[in-house]
Amino acid sequence: MGTSLFVTGRKSMASAALVIGGLAVAAFSSSTGVTPGEGQELPVRKIPNIPEAAEAYYAPDSYHVIAQVQDSTAVGASHEKAAGGALTYTFTDDGKEITRIGSRGQDACSYFFPDQTKLAWTSTRDNLDMPVGNWSDEREYPQGAELYISDLDGGNIQRLTNNEYYEAEVSVSPDGKWIVFGRQIDGKMDLWMMKSDGTDERQLTFTDDWQEGAPFFLPDSKTITTRAWSRKTYGTISPTPMTIFTINTQTLERTQHTFDNDMNWAPYPAPDGKHYVFVRVVDGNNWEIFLGNLDGGDPVRLTYNDSFDGFPSVSPDGKKMLFTRSEGEHFMGDLYTYVMDISSLDVGPENYKPE
Repeated sequence: MGTSLFVTGRKSMASAALVIGGLAVAAFSSSTGVTPGEGQELPVRKIPNIPEAAEAYYAPDSYHVIAQVQDSTAVGASHEKAAGGALTYTFTDDGKEITRIGSRGQDACSYFFPDQTKLAWTSTRDNLDMPVGNWSDEREYPQGAELYISDLDGGNIQRLTNNEYYEAEVSVSPDGKWIVFGRQIDGKMDLWMMKSDGTDERQLTFTDDWQEGAPFFLPDSKTITTRAWSRKTYGTISPTPMTIFTINTQTLERTQHTFDNDMNWAPYPAPDGKHYVFVRVVDGNNWEIFLGNLDGGDPVRLTYNDSFDGFPSVSPDGKKMLFTRSEGEHFMGDLYTYVMDISSLDVGPENYKPE
């Protein structure tokens, strides 16, 4: 539940920077005219030509995507019980261009820089002698997962961290000045921040029990959303209860936004600076995506599907939402990346009002 929920890998790409063009373009299904909350989804389409993939995020052009993609050459790809086996890829949301970024080890979360000239990503590539671990279990997070930046084709790799901790869940501020990420030391997970060149590291959270993760910047480049669970109760309650916060990275002031015992997982802010998408469990064990408001109020359900839906993120133009959907017979089996047309939700940057 940290950065990956994969089980096994199925396909591979042969080269470290393989680009494929000229493939079929997918379009949104025709609009149903249905608004969220009426029991039906807004128009949805699957991104074609992409192997199993999760944790997908848009580039500033709201067309290119970066994600962790199942690859049989990744370390851990053959370990059925170890979540992993993925490498970093970029691709367009019509499946026309595919580029493999990672070349060894196993990769987790990744992100575009706002000028769309560089990538930030997580990998175990330089600690292959350490245990494979499990990205989905805080008790087995892959130690030796480090942070890197590179060019868009995977060239000019620069290593930002150099230790044997788990460092992942990385994102970049809209102004391009800051990288925020999670670091686990002796089982304790906190949020950290550094300048985009890897200098000036500083710790943002200092909580003994809260396990914070998945930090993403709001449009002001100083406030982040995050989710946290209790270290004391982790593994004793299913699904894991989680709380959504925002944190001011300058003052370290923390604001709580959910006040229940639900699994409020994977929050991602919309570019209007007010809304966010996240995951809750309904009807037993049905993981669905909701739209929340940082000002409060009841969330709006966006997905209606009997299988797993998770890892939502909103495009910078506020018109599309990426998410992962299970197509397998088993829970979280066969995970693929989908796009939902959310242009009717009116959460684009034109509605952002700076404080």
